[in-house]
Amino acid sequence: MDEELKLQFPTLPTSKEDTLDWAYPMRREMQEILPGLFLGPYSAAMKSKLPVLEKQGITHVVCVRQDIEANFIKPNFPEKFRYLVLDIADNPVENIIRYFPMTKEFIDGCLQSGGKVLVHGNAGISRSAALVIAYLMETFGINYRDAFSHVQERRFCINPNVGFVHQLQEYEAIYLAKLTIKMMSPIQLGRSFSVQAGMPGSLKRTLEDEEDFGGTQVTAAQNR
Repeated sequence: MDEELKLQFPTLPTSKEDTLDWAYPMRREMQEILPGLFLGPYSAAMKSKLPVLEKQGITHVVCVRQDIEANFIKPNFPEKFRYLVLDIADNPVENIIRYFPMTKEFIDGCLQSGGKVLVHGNAGISRSAALVIAYLMETFGINYRDAFSHVQERRFCINPNVGFVHQLQEYEAIYLAKLTIKMMSPIQLGRSFSVQAGMPGSLKRTLEDEEDFGGTQVTAAQNR
């Protein structure tokens, strides 16, 4: 990679507060993973928890569920919070990578506007944890192991399924490649295209496929 194309990332913030010893009941609560970014279970987003959500300053919610869970995992406060609802099964063969870009865009938009966001699934252990780990990886340019450790230090019970772990490990190369392309000048892009001209798997084709891959097949997404 050319010297001018070296990617620079912000430093992952570390909490100055004393960490509390993890206790089992804490899994039913949400924890702050980064300033303004919370991870938790659906029990932290139920109607009875509105006072807690308002006290924490929550403005946005990423609600992760699959269709069979829609009757009991749902946006409870559409008039108060902005929601992104994602249809994701907690299954090792589920393609969760396709949801990483839209989740990052939603979280970035929240934090940049001064809001706070809660990411939750059912238990706050696998699907929602994988989304938060991917967000840390791409935002701070860290690998899966470091992102996992950061999240687990704050929510000890996380445990993405094995399929999600493999996809998270693969995602580092994907987001680095996409960021590199964004930084390349037209001349550099032309050089890259010319190298692969005529090849079925050309760079342009790869990027177009990746954009489609990351932005489609969301069967339930609400922005209010």
